[in-house]
Amino acid sequence: MVQAINAALRQEMERDESVIVLGEDVGVDGGVFRVTDGLIKDFPDRIIDTPLAELGIIGTSIGLALGGMKPVAEIQFDGFVYSGLDQMISHMSRIRNRSRGRYKCPMVVRFPYGGGIKALEHHSEAMEALFAHIPGLKVVIPSTPYDAKGLLASAIRDPDPVIFMEPKRVYRAIKEDVPEEEYTIEIGKANIHKEGSDVTLIAWGSAVKMSLDVLDKIGDISVELIDLRTISPMDTETILNSVRKTGRVVIAHEEPQSFGTGAEIMARITERELLSLKAPIKRVTGYDVPTPYPKLENYYLPNVSRVTKAIQEVMKF
Repeated sequence: MVQAINAALRQEMERDESVIVLGEDVGVDGGVFRVTDGLIKDFPDRIIDTPLAELGIIGTSIGLALGGMKPVAEIQFDGFVYSGLDQMISHMSRIRNRSRGRYKCPMVVRFPYGGGIKALEHHSEAMEALFAHIPGLKVVIPSTPYDAKGLLASAIRDPDPVIFMEPKRVYRAIKEDVPEEEYTIEIGKANIHKEGSDVTLIAWGSAVKMSLDVLDKIGDISVELIDLRTISPMDTETILNSVRKTGRVVIAHEEPQSFGTGAEIMARITERELLSLKAPIKRVTGYDVPTPYPKLENYYLPNVSRVTKAIQEVMKF
C-alpha cells in the first residue's frame, strides 16, 4: 500500500501541476512510513516540509485550495489530526456552502490511522466516525494497494475536501499487482470482495484483511464480504441488496463501538430492510476506551476469533 500511494501521488503530480504535497518530514525524509519517499527529487518545488503544526498545515492547505492549488496535506499520525479539527469543521468542510458555490476547496488530508503496529499513545487511533459526522467532508479508507492508488487519485481530483485514512496495519502487509497506468476508483462505491448467501460481513480498512482470514476458516457458511471503501458517502444500496439476500449481518471495525460507523449501518438497515433480517445485527469492534498501550492492543482490536463467533451466533439465531 505504501508503494501504491506513492505511485498515486507521483501520477497526479505529473498529470496536474497544481497538486502539491505538504506535511511534517514528507520531503527529505519521505515521511515516517516512507510514503512520500523520493518525490522531492522529482518535484522539489511541490513537496513541502512544514513545521510541526497540524492546525497550520490544514489551514494553509485551505488557503492554497481556495487559491487554485490542489494540496495533499499529510498528518503524521492519526492522533495528531485533532488540533486541525477547527479548520476542518469551521472552514474546509463548509466553504462551498458558505459561498453558495462560488468557492470550492479541492484538497486531501491523508494520514495513517488505526492500531496493530504496537505504537505509542496518540499513534493508534481509529476515529473515522468523527470525520464522517462533519457535513461537507468525504471520508475514504482503502484496504488494499490497488484500491489505495485508485481511490487516492479520485480524492485528489475531487472538487471537494476528502479525508483519506490509510490503515497503517496493512501498509506493508498485503502485496498485489497494481497497474502502472492511470486509473481511478469511484468514491462512494463499495466493493464486494466475495459473494455469499448466508451472512453479510461488512468491513473497511485493516478489518477487511482480517475478514478475508475469517473466510478461510469459517467452513461451510457462505459469507458475502463487503468492503465499504468510503465511509462518507456510504454505499447504502450495496449493503441493502446484500441484506435482502442473506438476512444476516455482521459488522467489523476498529473504531469504538458506541456512536460509531457500525451503528449508522445498523440504523440504515433497520430503517429500510428490517423485515429482511433473520437475526439481530452483530458488531465486532474496538471497545469504548482509549486505544491501549501495545501490551493490550491485541485484546482491543477485532480479530478472526471474535468475528467468527459473531457469524456463528447470527447463523444459530
